[in-house]
Amino acid sequence: MNKLHFNLVSPEKELISEDVDMVEAPGVEGNFGVLPNHAPLMAVLAPGVVKVRNGGDERRIFVRGGFAEVTPLGLTILAEEAIPVADLSREMIAERIKWAEEDLADADATLETKMAAETTLARMKELQAAL
Repeated sequence: MNKLHFNLVSPEKELISEDVDMVEAPGVEGNFGVLPNHAPLMAVLAPGVVKVRNGGDERRIFVRGGFAEVTPLGLTILAEEAIPVADLSREMIAERIKWAEEDLADADATLETKMAAETTLARMKELQAAL
């Protein structure tokens, strides 16, 4: 069976480097899926969950933004931050929601800053609901 080579890298470490069936990622323009032999693509990632499917297994990794690049060699995600969902706690998510709410309250400088804080807050609440 044809596989997609997938790399997920954060500033701290390389989390994944393997062949998989499919990856779904949270783009700023909406979620997108990548299968083997996908057309070349560059995308900006929003905070959210990357789903990695291989066989009957699915791994979920929270990313706090970054970039995705699809080439003939596969998919590479360079994440600002990446944490396996299994390693997240409700307390950690609650703390990040509090930070996002504080950012939103302070985000009166520009519309762009306010929109980014709203997006982050919405994604954190989605992640909290997924736990």
